[in-house]
Amino acid sequence: MAQLSDTWTITIANQGSGRFSVDAQRPLLDTLEEHGVDLPYGCRYGGCITCAAKLTAGAVDQAEQVALNNRQIANGYVVLCVARPTSDCTLEVGVDSHDKLYRNPFLDPLEPHELKPDIATPIGES
Repeated sequence: MAQLSDTWTITIANQGSGRFSVDAQRPLLDTLEEHGVDLPYGCRYGGCITCAAKLTAGAVDQAEQVALNNRQIANGYVVLCVARPTSDCTLEVGVDSHDKLYRNPFLDPLEPHELKPDIATPIGES
């Protein structure tokens, strides 16, 4: 059984591999800002993707987020304003990490399995 920790180490891979000790009970955005990491944010409640980052190692609890769809989550994106670490993590932040975050819905629409379950229509139903 994994031991619960009060703090975890967060590595920001694409900004000089900065390493920060963060509080496991607080959102990553808050604790990283306290360490001087300059991150974009909008709503601070998980409703937009302004603070999205790519999680390349580790795990977070982001159950409160409502902005990411299944495709974005499968590609490793987390919403830092509500994500709380559940292990040591490595993140890529900023626009250079957003290679798979955005997609033109007119050129490449989401498939039903990529939507959130509450808005997806099962195949064969209308």
